[in-house]
Amino acid sequence: MRYVVPVHGNLDDIDERLVRALHEDGRASYETLARLVGLARSTTKARVQRLLGEGGLRLVGAIHPAVFGLHQLGHVTIETDGPAGPVARQVAELDEVSFVTTTAGRFAVTAELRTADLESFARGLARVQAVPGVRALQTMTYLRIWKDPYFPPGPLESPGPLAHIELDAHDHALLAHLRTDGRASFAELASVSGLSAGAARARVLRLLETGVVHVGALVRMTPLSRVHTMGFALDVNGDTEPVARKIAALDEIDCLATGIGWCGGIGTIRAGSLDDVLATLERVRGLPGVRTVEAWTHLRAIKEENDRALPLAE
Repeated sequence: MRYVVPVHGNLDDIDERLVRALHEDGRASYETLARLVGLARSTTKARVQRLLGEGGLRLVGAIHPAVFGLHQLGHVTIETDGPAGPVARQVAELDEVSFVTTTAGRFAVTAELRTADLESFARGLARVQAVPGVRALQTMTYLRIWKDPYFPPGPLESPGPLAHIELDAHDHALLAHLRTDGRASFAELASVSGLSAGAARARVLRLLETGVVHVGALVRMTPLSRVHTMGFALDVNGDTEPVARKIAALDEIDCLATGIGWCGGIGTIRAGSLDDVLATLERVRGLPGVRTVEAWTHLRAIKEENDRALPLAE
């Protein structure tokens, strides 16, 4: 996607290329980044530090949800009686809820729930429904996460256990630190995990290679950001997978999950202009197999995943 961060002045093409490169590999060396954009290492480092220092860009470890013991995820759209703000703030206080925005369109609020199992997911939905001012809600439970900046690269099956890897206390310490500082040095990671620098490096590489964590660029949805964010729901004719793969491959698609419920898929478009948002939405509408698309505009993020300080599951 084209990331736009709230800086004083406009981002140029080099800034945008740097952010895209950091999204692919948030631990890429400054030498590697410099080669990608054709600048000196010192100039490249200064640009990255400026993007980080101005508050819109963060480099964090996106951790597989199963590490938190979360195996049931889903999306809720909410219609309200009266103003959306008070409803959104109360929904955001619920433990099961990881993401809340106010929106313009048929829905007043959207939210994402992440729980341990289907039973706890149902309890979370009941708690959302009980919030004063909630008139009606529609739910889609995720079966597959194709793209999401808060998770390692997909597609992730509606996340089951990490059967291919066992995590110990050292791994959990590394993940907890990478979650807040994706570019932490191996020496720093060694100090927080009780490992040597060499052992910490080996562990981090294993966690990256196995998809337990992905370090990338994350841009928060803030009122100061120049990014335009639009959500959409779609239904398809026939098999969902071929359509989902084509949608997820579009640069401006920030998130995409497919599942069962009121629609077959939920996604987010993020781009630097309304023209780019509209062009991407039209591309989605025009894909073979897409039957219906409904869209809404995200106005304000009330809660984002990293606001929810979940402990790592042992």
